[in-house]
Amino acid sequence: MKYLPQALLMAWLATPVFAQDLMTAEEFESYVTGQTLTFGFDGQPYGIEEFHPGRRTTWAFMGDECREGRWFDRDEQICFIYDDAPHEEHCWVFWRGEQGLNARFMGEGEGTKLYEVQRSSRPLICPGPEIGV
Repeated sequence: MKYLPQALLMAWLATPVFAQDLMTAEEFESYVTGQTLTFGFDGQPYGIEEFHPGRRTTWAFMGDECREGRWFDRDEQICFIYDDAPHEEHCWVFWRGEQGLNARFMGEGEGTKLYEVQRSSRPLICPGPEIGV
């Protein structure tokens, strides 16, 4: 019985999403630093993230305000923490596909799979919070 969790993990890792090699933190950092990536989900725009040196990021869901944060690696995962919610980790696995970067969320709602729609060296434009009445 003690081998069941290990067998389940091995079966899960063998699923098609992991047929591609997962990116290491160094490969991920090299690919994203200095870039602004737009991600899609299920055929729709999802969000944009600008990757700064020092593993800092700026993220925005489409049409939403920007959030500053940072990323770090944990085993094969890349985890993000944003300044507005410092106790919430958002961990993903990343791999390169034919069209660019792909990601699968590793927390609740694990089915979320994002893919790179656009890559640019232009900074993310972050409008401030609405001002006035």
